[in-house]
Amino acid sequence: MKEKIIDPRVPDNDRQADGIRTAQLSFKLNHTMPYTTEYNVFPDNLGEGSVVHAPLTMMLSREVKIGKNVIIMGGCLMMSAGGITIDDDAMIAANVQLITNNHDMYDRSLLLCKPIHIKRGAWIGAGATIMPGVTVGRYAAVGAGSIVTHDVPDHAIVVGSPAKVIRYLEEDKFPND
Repeated sequence: MKEKIIDPRVPDNDRQADGIRTAQLSFKLNHTMPYTTEYNVFPDNLGEGSVVHAPLTMMLSREVKIGKNVIIMGGCLMMSAGGITIDDDAMIAANVQLITNNHDMYDRSLLLCKPIHIKRGAWIGAGATIMPGVTVGRYAAVGAGSIVTHDVPDHAIVVGSPAKVIRYLEEDKFPND
């Protein structure tokens, strides 16, 4: 997992422009009538059939890739400087936090960023937090309110803080793809 370090004290015109653009897109989404043409504010990185419900807080939209048929419920926080990839058919419940960055313990201005990857068909329960560098496996389920600090295997159910595997789902019950 590649770590990226961002120093906000060093000017980065592209990052700043994307931050402003993302704030404006989030504001537009959060103040637009759902299911209208104007409601799809992420045409470049939102897969066909996917829906993002307001309210949404996102830092850098260029770092977020959302596959097909993804559902993201309201209240989602995407601290996306490290990159967030959400594969097809994933479900993100209300008030989920996807956090790809943290501050350096010694130089708090520095952001230490690692990507989050939510694989196909994964389900993230309400109020869960996914921490930097975590991959949630195919068809895995994260229990509501869980804090996920390590990778989640395919077909696993994890719960708690920190989240731990409590059992595995039967692989043959999911679509072959």
